[in-house]
Amino acid sequence: MNTLYYGDNLDILRRYVKDESVDLIYLDPPFNSAQNYNVLFQEHDGAQSSAQIKAFKDTWTWDQEAAREYEDIVEQGGQLSKTMQAFRQILGPTNMMAYLSMMAIRLNELKRVMKPTASIYLHCDSTASHYLKILMDAIFGLENFRNEIVWKRSYGHGDSKKSMGRSHDTILFYTYSKQYTLNRFYHKHTKEYIETFFKFKDERGVYKLENLTSPNPRPNLVYEYKGFPPPVKGWRVSQEKMVELDIDQRLYFPLKKDGRIMKKVYLHELEGQPMTDIWTDIQPLSAYDAERLGYPTQKPLALLERIIQASSSEGDVVLDPFCGCGTSIDAAQKLNRNWIGIDITHLAISLIKIRLRDTYDPEIVKSYSVIGEPISMPDAIALAAQDKFQFQYWALGLVGARPAEQKKGADKGIDGRLYFHDGDKSGKTKQVIFSVKGGHTDVKDMRDLRGVIDRENAEIGVLITLQPSTAPMRTEAASAGVYQSAWGKHAKLQILTIEDLLSGKRVDMPNTRGVNVTFRQAPKLQTESDFEQNALLYDEDEE
Repeated sequence: MNTLYYGDNLDILRRYVKDESVDLIYLDPPFNSAQNYNVLFQEHDGAQSSAQIKAFKDTWTWDQEAAREYEDIVEQGGQLSKTMQAFRQILGPTNMMAYLSMMAIRLNELKRVMKPTASIYLHCDSTASHYLKILMDAIFGLENFRNEIVWKRSYGHGDSKKSMGRSHDTILFYTYSKQYTLNRFYHKHTKEYIETFFKFKDERGVYKLENLTSPNPRPNLVYEYKGFPPPVKGWRVSQEKMVELDIDQRLYFPLKKDGRIMKKVYLHELEGQPMTDIWTDIQPLSAYDAERLGYPTQKPLALLERIIQASSSEGDVVLDPFCGCGTSIDAAQKLNRNWIGIDITHLAISLIKIRLRDTYDPEIVKSYSVIGEPISMPDAIALAAQDKFQFQYWALGLVGARPAEQKKGADKGIDGRLYFHDGDKSGKTKQVIFSVKGGHTDVKDMRDLRGVIDRENAEIGVLITLQPSTAPMRTEAASAGVYQSAWGKHAKLQILTIEDLLSGKRVDMPNTRGVNVTFRQAPKLQTESDFEQNALLYDEDEE
């Protein structure tokens, strides 16, 4: 059941996900923000990876594709059709209209795969949350709206001089029907709350006093108890219940007969403050959090755990159609749910695979499948021809390397990096540099890479190539010499063809654990042996 899909989630949903097969959906789609939150690798000179622009930005330009999605929705008729036509009248052929068309057709498809008892949580921000709520009302019905959850995603800051600082996201919670799972949770009482209200103590413990006066007139509950007159509107409890509380020593009797009987509520018996729709207790991720993977839109694992625990049970199926760095997948796996993850970039799929590998037992990792990735040479050739950036990300993912964030003029010739420590006394961080070629390669590429190794003072350089290597290329590699580690000698300049990688061959390097880290390594759930080490997780200039 556990499956990662590479591709457009609309196509994946239609081809692979059955009707009424999912118990819980969480989606954190790009927010249609002018800040391009979902562009993963922005160059230091302001340029952006064309693969990411294709995946995220161009989707919401009003073009033929957006118009086609809009027409598909409208032609189906019904409430959603009317809603989209109204949006079109208000917004016109704008980028926001393109975004809503993209979301509408996918939300409609997500409803199809939901079980009658399923729930859906849509994570968004103020850019489009007001439109998306109307869209959700049209698709799921106003009667199935449950909550607009406010999550404080960042600490207070000023976004501009002309507006207040934006520090929260909105999570729209809907269900398919009135029959759904909702496991309540409780927040811990704050120190201030306890000190303000729990001012009393007896042999049973610390307690507060709770009013037993009814807020509304209840003539049938107007009675005198032990000489104390009833409140004007009556008591909250029946006389029988009052006797039970008295026998259990749960009542507080005032010294004066004109006072009010109160109920003792003991702190140690309370589970905490009941769940509300304001979530301020889950802290946003900082740059130094152990779980942070270097993905700019990453959400805290605790946030996804809360949603999954609240609206599903063990064994249920959780779906995330915009799974990004895989926090929902991680949380579902941790909480013993089945899961389906979909993303349109090989970068995200590679990251999730590495995250699962670094976090869970190998046998668990073997239990899921990946659909849509190249598994043969023809697949790889087709990907390279279609999109060189996606080919590059996929190839680097095969060896667990991080795509390089290009610094203008500084990292020329570097497509990826992989950091490691080999246990020497210096504690120095070592690195492998990668160059990925999807087209013609010759000995010049090897010489260029050798020059980059020297310039960067790297231990190993690897050329990943779609084409077979030539004799002059192999000769050049051999002439570069070796790097000596505690594990032995390793070729300083190496060639790995895609065919090599698909057959299981990997980089010849020190046998340390944690080296194949595309981003910051996820926390491990099982004990590692003494010699297993963590890799350096990101460049110093990222901090």
